[in-house]
Amino acid sequence: MSHRCGVRQAQKEKTRRALLDAALRLLEDQSLSSLGLREVTRAVGVAPAAFYRHFRDLGDLGVALVEESLGSLHHMIGAILAGQDGDAERIDATVAAVAEHVRRYPAHIRFIARERHGGVRAVREAIAAELDRFADEVATDFCPRLSAEDWPPEDVRMLAELYVDHMVMTATAFLEAQAEHPGAAGASGAADVEDAVGPAGAVGPAGAVGPAGAEGAAGAEDERRVAATARKQLLLISLGRHHWRDG
Repeated sequence: MSHRCGVRQAQKEKTRRALLDAALRLLEDQSLSSLGLREVTRAVGVAPAAFYRHFRDLGDLGVALVEESLGSLHHMIGAILAGQDGDAERIDATVAAVAEHVRRYPAHIRFIARERHGGVRAVREAIAAELDRFADEVATDFCPRLSAEDWPPEDVRMLAELYVDHMVMTATAFLEAQAEHPGAAGASGAADVEDAVGPAGAVGPAGAVGPAGAEGAAGAEDERRVAATARKQLLLISLGRHHWRDG
């Protein structure tokens, strides 16, 4: 009996995963509000009734995608904030981590960018709640240092929201750079981004034409440009932070 239950549970998880993956693929060129439930089930090869064993509706599926899309980024950025000393080191690590996250999960980032202000209320609210929780985590990390500088809690929170908004903006910029050169996917790696965000903050030299040819080189150059801009913006925020209480 327990073996049969285990098999059924594994099959259920497999179907749920297939529905999420199919929805992400279908959402590459359309919004969630325009997606049909039957489109998703047809792509998976299950009856529409099977969908309701996993999700109440497409909005519920969208909320699951939100949690999946942003959850891993929370842990990654949290580890950076906890493990890096110095503004420059944190900025370098943050930009490189966002670039790598976009490279690994472009469909998830595209989904968040499109649906953050999309037509499905449950999904908009889920994205807002996840970003709000993200800001809470960043504020918690900032608080011990900024409280010592007499920052009031509301200002700490405002700074945390600014960082989180910047991360989302940077992720979208990396995604757009990737979309401009689809043939370059996978051709530029973390090392390319790290070249752009080295200790001096200067844009690294253009890489040699690799396996992806000119398209890969152009994609890598665009990524370096996005990374360099993101780093400068974060440095500007950091400089403002250090002088915020001067007045």
